[in-house]
Amino acid sequence: MSALSGKAAIVGIGATEFSKESGRSELQLSVQAVRAALADCGLTAADVDGLTTFTMDTSSEIAVARELGVPSLRFFSRINYGGGAACGTVQQAAMAVATGVADVVVCYRGFNERSESRFGQFSLSAATQVNTNGLDNAWSYPMGLGTPAATVAMQARRYMHEYGATSEDFGAVAVADRRHAATNPNAFFYGKPITLEDHQASRMIVDPLHLLDCCQESDGAVAIVVVSAERAKDLPQKPAYITAAAQGSGRDQYVMTSYYRDDIGIPEMGVVGTELWRQSGLGPDDMRMGILYDHFTPYVLMQLEELGFCKPGEAKDFVKDGAIEVDGRFPLNTHGGQLGEAYIHGMNGIAEGVRQIRGTSVNPVADVQHLVVTAGTGVPTSGLILSA
Repeated sequence: MSALSGKAAIVGIGATEFSKESGRSELQLSVQAVRAALADCGLTAADVDGLTTFTMDTSSEIAVARELGVPSLRFFSRINYGGGAACGTVQQAAMAVATGVADVVVCYRGFNERSESRFGQFSLSAATQVNTNGLDNAWSYPMGLGTPAATVAMQARRYMHEYGATSEDFGAVAVADRRHAATNPNAFFYGKPITLEDHQASRMIVDPLHLLDCCQESDGAVAIVVVSAERAKDLPQKPAYITAAAQGSGRDQYVMTSYYRDDIGIPEMGVVGTELWRQSGLGPDDMRMGILYDHFTPYVLMQLEELGFCKPGEAKDFVKDGAIEVDGRFPLNTHGGQLGEAYIHGMNGIAEGVRQIRGTSVNPVADVQHLVVTAGTGVPTSGLILSA
C-alpha cells in the first residue's frame, strides 16, 4: 500500500444550489460553498491553512482566503486539464495534510458555466490560450472540432466501430443518472426521470451523441475539507478516508483530441486505475459502487473497461438491465451525475462519494466500505478510492 493510504480524510462537504443563473459572482459562489463545507465539519475559516482548486477557476486562492477571513495560508495549489483536475485537488490536499505541510485544506470549484462562460458552445478560447494546449487545439478547431461534444463524438464513433456498442448502450447511462437525479432534491432534474425512448428521441448534437448524452451546463460551487486521519477522529462527521489518490496521463496525450494513438480510447484512466489499485491493495471487486465522471455517456463505458470492471468491449453488457442503477449490481452516480444533478466539473461527484460513506445519500447503497471516484476523461485525469 502507498504511504499516503488512509493518512487523510474528507470531513466536510458544502455546495451552493445548482442552477442555470446563480445571480452571483463566481467568487461569491466559491466562498459560500467553502463556508458550508466548514460548517459541515465544525471548523472555521481560522482553521484553514490550505486551499486548492483548478487552473480554470477564476477565483484565486488568496481572494477566497480574503473573503473568508483566513488568517494565513501555508499551502495553495492548482491542477490543470479542466475536469481532469477534480480528484487531483483532493490528492494535493491529502498529500499536504499527510506530510504536515498544512492542517486543514479546502478544495473548491465555483463557476457560472451556464449564465456566463458556456463550455458547450463553440469558443475560440481553448485555441487561443497562451500555452501549448492552445497550440494543439489550434490544429483541430479549423476542422470544426470546437466543442467538447464534437471531440468526444470522434472517440464515441470509433468505440462503436471497434466494439459494436450502440446509442442505446450509451443511453443506459443517461437513464440511470436521471433516475437517481429524480429523487435528489438538490438535482437540477429532480422529479424528471427519463426512459430510453426519451434518450433516443432527443435531438442529435454531434453524431452519435444525442442531447441526453451530454451533461448540462450549470452555475454553482462545491467545496471539500481535507484533514489528517488523526484529526478527523475529533470532528463531528463520519470521515471518508482517502485510501488512494492518483493522477494519470497516457502516451501521446492531448486535451480532448488524442486521436493519433494506436488505441483511440482513454488509456489515461487506465493509468489512474492501475495506480489506485496499487496504492490501496484493493481491486475492482472490492468496490461496492462508483462515481464515474459523466460529462458524456460514452466515456462512462470506456472508464468501466479501463478501470478493470470489465474487459474491453464488454461495458455495453455490463450496464444493461439496470445494473448501474441504485438497486443494481454496481450502482453509478447515485446523486444523478453531471447529466442529472449538475455539472460542477466533477466536484459534486466527490461530495456524493462522501455522502455514501456517511450513509446520508438520498439514494443510499448498502454496505459501502470502498468506492471509486473519477475525474474528467479525454484529458489527463485523476481518481480516488474513498473508504469508510
